[in-house]
Amino acid sequence: MKTIFKLLLSLSFLGIIGAAQAQIAVVVSAKSPATALNKEQAAALFLGKSTQLPGAGSPILVDQGEASDLRKNFYSKVADKTPSQVKAIWARLVFSGKAAPPKEAPSTAEVKKLIAASPDAVGYIEIEPSRYHTQISAL
Repeated sequence: MKTIFKLLLSLSFLGIIGAAQAQIAVVVSAKSPATALNKEQAAALFLGKSTQLPGAGSPILVDQGEASDLRKNFYSKVADKTPSQVKAIWARLVFSGKAAPPKEAPSTAEVKKLIAASPDAVGYIEIEPSRYHTQISAL
């Protein structure tokens, strides 16, 4: 099956079961002009500090569901923030009219669907490292 995503950034973290390794990847549509993203750029996008995806313009951010462990791990790894800190950051940005929060998807399958449908969408998913064969930027 042809891969419909480009991995922009891969983040390793310990999985829930023992010492098994899982990865979180920031992904865009294969049609996106974006080619790479570093940890700081991902944090800036998903914390509302930047409104530009390097090399691709204004992104449509897609977040995992609020109660998702994947979301908690993503923000912890990328921005060293807890879910409540992230929520407070976005509340301030929304209240001040500076930004709108990422679109929230109820599942990884929905994140994939939204990203595949728009070349401007950026999200993050949990992946199996050997499943994708595209560019991965090291941290």
